[in-house]
Amino acid sequence: MNIITEGKAKIKASIGKITAKMDVFYNPVMKLNRDISVLMLKVKGKKMKIADPLAASGVRALRFLLETRNVESIAINDSSGKAVESIIGNIKLNEKGLKKLKQKIEVYNKDANLFLLEHAGSFDYIDIDPFGNPNNFLDAAVKRIAKVGILAVTATDTSALAGTFPEACRRKYWANPLRNEEMHEIGLRILIRKVQLVAGQYEKALIPALSYATEHYYRVFFECVKGKKNVDAVLRQHGMYKGAGPLWLGRLWDRKVADAAWKEAVKADMKEAAELLGAIREEARIDAVGFHDIHALCKKHKVSRIPKQDDIIKKIKSKGYAANRTHFNGWGIRSAVPEKELLFILRNC
Repeated sequence: MNIITEGKAKIKASIGKITAKMDVFYNPVMKLNRDISVLMLKVKGKKMKIADPLAASGVRALRFLLETRNVESIAINDSSGKAVESIIGNIKLNEKGLKKLKQKIEVYNKDANLFLLEHAGSFDYIDIDPFGNPNNFLDAAVKRIAKVGILAVTATDTSALAGTFPEACRRKYWANPLRNEEMHEIGLRILIRKVQLVAGQYEKALIPALSYATEHYYRVFFECVKGKKNVDAVLRQHGMYKGAGPLWLGRLWDRKVADAAWKEAVKADMKEAAELLGAIREEARIDAVGFHDIHALCKKHKVSRIPKQDDIIKKIKSKGYAANRTHFNGWGIRSAVPEKELLFILRNC
């Protein structure tokens, strides 16, 4: 066991190959995931009742307590007895920094769904971050999320969502994926729709406030709004895209949230988070589903010289269309410019 520092938290954890069979799960690659979770709590700027049903080492919950002022109470749970021992040990390891904050902590050793369903009252923030797909935890999570709460969902089974295994995507997410340059955005939109469908049964509309695809996972922060009319408005934004779907065709980001999260990242000197959120805040200004992959377009139409992206974006804007890079793809440009007009730009830029 090693003592690892992440953010302001210290934990004891094993370093090595990550597997689902590990007694205490700690993945350093997911630090960015946790960084942005901390930032989202700061952005909301209010005291919240928080649930971490799949806590593993407890590092996320500890960071919430140590790095934000937004915790009214936090319930930390894991089904593994060894993980709960680790959580308790890590709370003691951070005792000096926690001080009176320890009074806000409750630790549980239950199945994640039972933990959520048996807990009295709702939570203002629930974080579902499993090893694999989140499906098994969605029903209990949406039942326990507050009427104006935040539900954060991670999916690491990108091979299904991004179209490597389309049958698995249809089984798990009730949709056809797209296996091309846009696959990660389409996979994210398929994930969003699945979570929204589960929530809709309980008259809860889940609207993406911030979402992204990076490394090996997809991540969405949903804002919950109660009511049949709001659910109906969400469902009307489900549809098909280039044969893929059904999927979410609405906004992937709340522009104000993306901007505020980026500012918090800069202030906290979270460089990786600031870089990603900086790209997203620019991308969030464009109302378009999907994007143009410049490299693929040039290859398809035999354009021999590929212009610089900045020059292409500048030219698109001169034609009256909004345009920005996309974080989903290094060659991608998000814009509503028609492909035919973009092709003319590429050949004459």
